[in-house]
Amino acid sequence: MADNFGNYVTVAEAARRLNIHPESVRRLIRSGKLPASKFANAWLIEKTTLEQFASNYDPRPGRKATLL
Repeated sequence: MADNFGNYVTVAEAARRLNIHPESVRRLIRSGKLPASKFANAWLIEKTTLEQFASNYDPRPGRKATLL
């Protein structure tokens, strides 16, 4: 079953990748800026989507990145 989720990361892993707090990742997901899927009460983000988002993301206030 773990093979099915190999292309996904958790909120905590995404937070480490983006160098922000996990709640900030959840906020990005809720606002629609970072696409994610909810499975068993946990948000999962595709690795390719996260890498694309991270390439344009600047965590400083006032500089908002979006995937689209």
